[in-house]
Amino acid sequence: MSDPSNEPGERSGRRRSQGLRGVLWVCGVALAIHVIPLFLPRDMPEQELAIARATESVEGRLRFLVPLKHNDKATAADLREAAELLRDAPAEAHDLALEAERRDPNALETQLLLARICDRERMTRCVDQSLEKARKLAPADPRPELLRADLSEQKGDVEGATEALSRAYSRTPGDPLIGVRYGRLLSRMGKPEDALKVFTSLEGKVPAARLLVEQGLVLSKEGRSREAVGLLQQAVQKDPKLAEGHFQLGIAWFQLGNETAAEEALRQADRLDVSDTRALATLCTLQVKAGRLEGARLTRTDLERRFPQRMDAIREQCRLP
Repeated sequence: MSDPSNEPGERSGRRRSQGLRGVLWVCGVALAIHVIPLFLPRDMPEQELAIARATESVEGRLRFLVPLKHNDKATAADLREAAELLRDAPAEAHDLALEAERRDPNALETQLLLARICDRERMTRCVDQSLEKARKLAPADPRPELLRADLSEQKGDVEGATEALSRAYSRTPGDPLIGVRYGRLLSRMGKPEDALKVFTSLEGKVPAARLLVEQGLVLSKEGRSREAVGLLQQAVQKDPKLAEGHFQLGIAWFQLGNETAAEEALRQADRLDVSDTRALATLCTLQVKAGRLEGARLTRTDLERRFPQRMDAIREQCRLP
């Protein structure tokens, strides 16, 4: 006859043993998922790509991806993905992209990829040739010009980026994302009236409050702060939860010299988006400019308490004398 006092311990031991077996089974399945592909006959591009995706180092990826150039089963899409995975090895990525082009000469995506790779290699002529091929392959597609705008803007060529966006927008008039970006660049180029015309053309395609904020920013940049405040007030009335509207309104109020209204708007922006440091960091900066150093210290302390992991950036944003 068994000792009843041992039964709970035995049951507990059995449960632990069953739990351990369960954990080991799950770990075994997970290990098999990752290891099995290594032992399969690797003549399929999908297997090489899968292993490369799970490999963090570029050097490790090279041994799996470079041979795809000579694999007859690799499609142009496979070769493009391989080139993307080797973006930190642009010479090898370039070879794979050229092979993708050979296998499918009419793929717009290949030309866009080649342009990006050539830009990494600082081969300006190659970039231009690839983008020109892309334009001829898809005359109505805005992506070649959007990529040209990206590359130009990265180099600080705002004029070139604006011209590229102009062409992209003419191909897709009314596109909200392209239109907003184009309007912002026109404003940066010192063409406020052209920017406002673009934003007006987006009415009904972009939320009204968001559009008013963009228009207000154009006016604010031109020093027309009173008009900007009017538009930004309309924006937050239409959408009281639009944090960006309150944020820009705070800046515009400060430009007009109304520090109380500026602080109120910036604090409201902070309440609406507590994950964004910009509102309070801007308030801190404005308080320093206004000589309100005690207020600035309290604002910065609040930011540091809420975002201890960003303390250095916060102190850089708001420097106290």
